[in-house]
Amino acid sequence: MRYLLLDRIDEFKKSEYAVGVKCISLSDDAFEHHFPGQPVYPGALLIESMAQLGGALLELSLRDGRPRAPRCVLTGVKAKFRDFAKPGDALRLRADVVTCHEEAAQVRVATTCGERRIAEAEVTYVFLDVDDPKLEASRRELLELLTRGAIVR
Repeated sequence: MRYLLLDRIDEFKKSEYAVGVKCISLSDDAFEHHFPGQPVYPGALLIESMAQLGGALLELSLRDGRPRAPRCVLTGVKAKFRDFAKPGDALRLRADVVTCHEEAAQVRVATTCGERRIAEAEVTYVFLDVDDPKLEASRRELLELLTRGAIVR
């Protein structure tokens, strides 16, 4: 099963930041039990959306000079939730690289809806070298799809 919790990446600057969008729909399966009559998007899924944007930022940044882009694997999250994300919200996510080393990186991600601050997190990743051409092609295709139409700085 593949969880894609990021709709698109609108803006990207290598090794610095990425801006993406996640639209929340009442038809999302998460709302069946979370919570009937008072739908709230689960915090764990918000964190996953933020982690996916941060991982995409790093993987796109680390492609140059390597035979394959390393895969980013989530190893730590420190998050704070400020408001609820609800059906109909178009969330704007911004990921900024805090540190990036040979084997690991940390990214700060903030999620907003209009003027409302929804969540923020510091996300830590380690890099895995996955030697699987099929997986590499699939990941490259996904990142190209997410960044189609993005402003690249």
